[in-house]
This record gives sequence, structure tokens and C-alpha cells, in this order.
Amino acid sequence: MVYISNAPAASKLVAMVESARGGSLAVKGGEADDGADGTIVVLDLWRQPKIPAPFVWPRADALPSSPRELDVPVVDLAAALRDAAGMRPAAAQVAAACASHGFFQVTGHGVAPALARAALDGAAGFFRLPLATKQRARRAPGMVTGYTTAHSDRFVANLPWKETLSFAYRHAAAAAGDNVVVDYFASTLGDDFKPLGEVYQAYCEAMEEVSLAIMAVLGESLGLGSGYYRDFFADSSSIMRCNYYPPCPEPERTLGTGPHCDPSALTVLLQDGDVHGLQVLVGGAWRPVSPEPGAFVVNIGDTFMALTNGRYKSCLHRAVVRREQERRSLAFFLCPREDRVVRPPAGAGATAGERRLYPDFTWADFMRFTQRHYRADTRTLDAFAHWLRPPACSGAAPAASPPTATQAATV
Repeated sequence: MVYISNAPAASKLVAMVESARGGSLAVKGGEADDGADGTIVVLDLWRQPKIPAPFVWPRADALPSSPRELDVPVVDLAAALRDAAGMRPAAAQVAAACASHGFFQVTGHGVAPALARAALDGAAGFFRLPLATKQRARRAPGMVTGYTTAHSDRFVANLPWKETLSFAYRHAAAAAGDNVVVDYFASTLGDDFKPLGEVYQAYCEAMEEVSLAIMAVLGESLGLGSGYYRDFFADSSSIMRCNYYPPCPEPERTLGTGPHCDPSALTVLLQDGDVHGLQVLVGGAWRPVSPEPGAFVVNIGDTFMALTNGRYKSCLHRAVVRREQERRSLAFFLCPREDRVVRPPAGAGATAGERRLYPDFTWADFMRFTQRHYRADTRTLDAFAHWLRPPACSGAAPAASPPTATQAATV
């Protein structure tokens, strides 16, 4: 279902959908979260014989994928953390992948298969709930957490064919014994959802451990030692997202997630079964990534690219949809504490006298930028650096064009 809580956006989307369908679209009045008069548009995605115009992507973005899969290394985390003999090849594999496209896979992560399955099944159950129930967690404008369909609360074009549920996970709260994820589910959806919150509380705790183990390997790969990035992200403030991609009548004309780079530091992705959809742009071609059984797919985000002064790459990727099959995935976005300053250490691409590509920034400022000013794409970090315009960073990267009204956030 698609909902538009912004009145101008709703009016435009209604007109576009009516034109595409040759008929009228039912519209329900509502009140926008900002207090202005708003409109809620309800559209059943998976019952449309053709996709409505707002979901049609430009051909340049929806180009067919290459039949050739992206060759990404598979890193055994358990072996890497066991001793130096295991760490050396793992660090070398990660260094090569991150300098090229930023994607690799991890096994030996210690996450129980039953927990991973429970988290995937929990997402499946949530997205099958009645709309009114899911709407209890509706994402408010400018927020990164909550339930949304197609990011339609902010956009009228290039809408992704998906539903998402996002929620925060903070290390400090978990360390203090606060079950922040359980509390989120109970406070937004009701006490009946505490058991589901407990599943995701456990899953987020496991994902944080996996992420910090990956950070140990990344630190070794950059010559900083295994503790440097583990310490930097030890008090992380992260985001968990459940994705649902319904079957689509015209999958070749739309996308489940459009081309973008992740603003976070690290993404740990669990794909469900044999229905894969992740693709990475490498050498001008969209290359599929199929995970090894029991593996997580990992990619570098913009924040970690800034921590390495561009040495490790945050690459453009997307998700495609299927005609007959639904698809689910779980993404854990590791992020620094909101007020932690992001700057590359000496030895990680920011040696003495080397040109700084990005100014110092905090994760809170960067996240706010992606939510309010800019649609996440391959230029997000450069656009953010330009937006900050720090006087002490005259050697910053060439500025991207200022954000326009159509370049609002998609994170």
C-alpha cells in the first residue's frame, strides 16, 4: 500500500496514478504529521495490472543486470579472529574488495541460524499484518525510523516497489540493560508485539557483535590494528531495517531500491533464501550478488569511506524485484555515536600533507542532511562536504551541485 501524508505530493501522485489507470483513485482525508492539512493516498501495489507512473524509473537506472555475478570474497570471521595466520589472508581479501567496490561476505560469524530465520520470519509476519496495524508505526517526516511504503511520504517520482520497517539500536542503551528494540515495538505497535521486539533485540545485539568483528578485520587491513575501529564504534548508534519487496507486474520498469550509496559506516545484509535482488554497479554494469549459504553480505558506507579518506569505496547498488516472487531482506546499518567526530586517522589515507577529501563531521549532521536535504546517491558525501563548507578544509573534494527540491533523502 502507498500512503502520501504531504498534501502537494499527494495531489500530484493522485493525478499521475489516475492518468496511468484511466480512472479515479480513492483518496482519504487525513492530517499530516506537521499539522498542515494532508491527504493519504491508498494504493494496493501487488494488485495493479501495470505499475503506476510514479513507480517507473528512468531507463538509465533500471537497466537490465549483467548475467555475470560480482565476484566478492568470502571471509571467515572466526578464523580471522582466532590468530594472525587467519587474520592475514582475511585482511588482504577485505583490502582488495574495499579498494575496488566495497562488497564482501562473511561466514563464521556465530549468529545462530534459528535467530536469523526468526528475524526473517518476523519480517514476513509483520508485512502481512493489516494496514491499520502497520500504520501504528508510520514513519514521521524527517525521521529514519518507522514503517513506510515506497518512501511515498516524501516523493512523487522514482518510488521504490517496497515496504520497510526501520528502528534504532543503541549500544549504550543495551549496555545499560534497556531493551530499546522491545520498547519500540511495544510502544508503537502494542504489548502483543513484545515477542517480536525480543527477536529483533537479540538480532541487533548479534549484528553489533558481527559488525565489530568486521571492524577488527578492517582495522588490520588498513594497518591500524584490530582494536582501532572496534573502539571507534564500540558505543555505536545503529539502524535496523526490514525490507519487503512484493511481486511486481512489470519488474523491468521499476526497482525495489533505487541506485544509492549507504550513508552509514557499514551495512550487514541478510537475504532470504534463493530470491536475491542485490546488484552492484561495477565497470558500468549491474552485477548481481548472491550470498553463500549462511553468509552475510557486507558493504562499506559513505561514513567509513570518509574515515579512510576515500581509500575504501562506498559503491552504488540497487535492489530489483520479481514478477512472481516476493522478497525479504534484513539490513543492519552500523553507525557511529551521533556526536562522534568522523575523521580519518593518520595511516588510513590521511597521512601528513595528503589532501583531505572530506571535512570533519558528526554522524548526526550527516544523517540529518540525508533525511532533509539530499536523496542518497553516488555524490551524497561530496554534496554534504560542499554543504558544510568548513573554512578549515580548503582542500575538500570538488563540490557537487547544491541539493534541489527533488533530491530529498531516501535513507
